[in-house]
Amino acid sequence: MNMIPSLDARTGHVLATLAATSPAEVDSACDAALSAFPLWRASSGAQRASLLRALADALEADRESLVGLADAETALGGARLNGELDRTAFQLRRFADLAEGGVPYAVIDDPQAPGAPPAGHPAMQRWRLPLGPVAMYAASNFPFAFSVLGGDTAAALAAGCPVVVKAHPSHLLTSRRVFELASQAIAALELPTGLLGLIQEQGHEAGLRLIRHPAIAAGAFTGSVRGGAALAAEAAGRARPIPFYGELGSINPIVALPWKLAAEGQALAGALAASITMGCGQFCTSPGVLVLIDELRTGAKASNDAFVAQLALALGEQRPHPMLNDAMRQALDAGVARWQEAGAQMLLHDPAAEPRAPRPVLAQATATQFIEHGILREEVFGPACMVVRASDPAQALRVLEAIGGSLTVTLWGADEDDDLGRQLVAAAMAIAGRVLFSGVPTGVAVTRAQQHGGPWPSSTRPESTSVGDAALERFLRPVCLQDAPRWLTARAGRPV
Repeated sequence: MNMIPSLDARTGHVLATLAATSPAEVDSACDAALSAFPLWRASSGAQRASLLRALADALEADRESLVGLADAETALGGARLNGELDRTAFQLRRFADLAEGGVPYAVIDDPQAPGAPPAGHPAMQRWRLPLGPVAMYAASNFPFAFSVLGGDTAAALAAGCPVVVKAHPSHLLTSRRVFELASQAIAALELPTGLLGLIQEQGHEAGLRLIRHPAIAAGAFTGSVRGGAALAAEAAGRARPIPFYGELGSINPIVALPWKLAAEGQALAGALAASITMGCGQFCTSPGVLVLIDELRTGAKASNDAFVAQLALALGEQRPHPMLNDAMRQALDAGVARWQEAGAQMLLHDPAAEPRAPRPVLAQATATQFIEHGILREEVFGPACMVVRASDPAQALRVLEAIGGSLTVTLWGADEDDDLGRQLVAAAMAIAGRVLFSGVPTGVAVTRAQQHGGPWPSSTRPESTSVGDAALERFLRPVCLQDAPRWLTARAGRPV
């Protein structure tokens, strides 16, 4: 039997060893999900809501144990993890409300129109059906909100789809405990055990077997560009390709205009430093690039220079906690080294910092360097940020264009309806799923209007979101019923 370790993120010591999921067990979990699908597909919104609320209750009832486990495995701290557990329970209950309110069963009714085509047509209804069992790949940096009972699982269950979760090796004990709680809630409601499955491994074979299994109808992933791209290729290369919804890498640029920095520089530097180091920089929305425009007006360069100095000072006072694991720390160091090789200037860098808890990194490059060297545009996961100095607005726009795709773009100071404001907004909207005009991008609200996804490489499907109410839409597909019998239309969108 292959055994895998759960590690203490602060010390590297082994907390426990667990049995890795065998190929036969992966197949069994997928087969069980497929067996559970007909019942769950035809379930009512009230049934789905009952399960989702029971899952939220189970998390909250075991809060102390879960937070303790997650803190040992991730070093994210009790305050952060309690907040994340709250968010996870909130998401489950929000999708319960959506299911109970009939969102997955919404029908577009198009009554018969008399006469010849094209004006005349038969009676039609547009329904939405659950896709089927979903393979969900948990994130390293969110042991609750993007893990076993995270937003992807909540959305899929609300849509009528069973879920098989590939746990992340950074929090194996936490994932197993959450799965045990979920299994108990499913059993208490006398629902099929196959509604939720869990696989665990150290490498990639079980995850690949999962996405390849013929029972799986869709994939959902949060993680690296490399890992997401590999799984997306597997999903597309199947004999019957399936949709794959991956949230991947993002450098989340902030464009700061000099008049905003001159007026609020001290406060903005503090907020940005806290955002860069939040969770040791291990957020998909961590701001990785700061774009400054030096020749925008008289005094712009002086304002920008002053802000960079303020930011370096504020960052130097931050003390990030250890990273999730040694591999992530090594990747951070390697990414910073590549910045240096590409000619970036190090403004703040302490390579001799404690092995697991890095010090913040602040680098600087010209816009020309940033545009010419692709390595400067790659995400460096951790408490690191690149200042990019553009000479004029046109060059700043080229910087945004070179980024290609990002979960977020933040525009500080684009408050007037003028040519510059319109150009920046258009450029930001062209590459990002969410555009902010104040604050920092870390923190993704679970709301009806949220869009957490963007053009490649930030996601594989820029038309979808992995956070917010619309996340449910990923796991439904439209079907048109033409001249349907009354018994069928009476079901009001609930699948047979």
